[in-house]
Amino acid sequence: MPDLYFWTVAVLAVFIVALSKSGLVGSLGLVGVPLLSLVMPARDAAGMMLPLLLVMDAIAVWTYRKDADWRILKIMLPGAFVGTVVGWVLWSFVSDAMVLLFVGILTLLFILDALLPLRKKLEGLPPSKPWGMFWGGAAGFTSFISHTGGPPFQIYVLPQKLTPVIFSGTTAFFFAIVNTAKLVPYFFLGQLNVANLERAAILAPLAIAGVIIGVWLVRRISVKRFYQLTYWLVFLLSLKLIYDGAVGVFFTSSAA
Repeated sequence: MPDLYFWTVAVLAVFIVALSKSGLVGSLGLVGVPLLSLVMPARDAAGMMLPLLLVMDAIAVWTYRKDADWRILKIMLPGAFVGTVVGWVLWSFVSDAMVLLFVGILTLLFILDALLPLRKKLEGLPPSKPWGMFWGGAAGFTSFISHTGGPPFQIYVLPQKLTPVIFSGTTAFFFAIVNTAKLVPYFFLGQLNVANLERAAILAPLAIAGVIIGVWLVRRISVKRFYQLTYWLVFLLSLKLIYDGAVGVFFTSSAA
């Protein structure tokens, strides 16, 4: 029974993350590590997911190889590399719950900001380089700790109102590069152990199928529906992250 529970949760988590990797409601990728943490330690979950993410990234990058907005990527990636290094340095000091709470609050503020009249005046303006480097750094840091780099990335990119395909392509290239940069640190931290790699190999076909299905849907969904769905899912996930993070930070600390 424990094995059945583990594989049921693992299959669900990987399939959802694979759909998000296609660019379809990319915010769903946030649930991967939190879901897996129900059946395994969160750090092991992050280690198991990295090889799978790279498989998904390879498919997504090939699919959207002509569709990325490199102007945005050139702004965000330098910050992302800095955030990755910071995540490596702070790996032993920052708990998973702290990261979830930080990402959840950040994401909720992003959604509230999107509802304000000021956002309408800012949409469509050229991306600000300092702003993009900051959110790229936040995405690199949270991605390193728990593969939750989606919200910081979206905070900067969603207001640019890219078409679903360009948004998906830009997302694919950004996280493919960031996840590749995480390989060496994860190896030295012991996250790419034999057990994690074996589980990842078993789940790889499901990861591939999920990305292919998601890509098929992205090319058929309307721009309006795409952004409506994404914003609502990001909002709901922000509440879930805040709850999980607060429970882990405050109640676990009190119990200790």
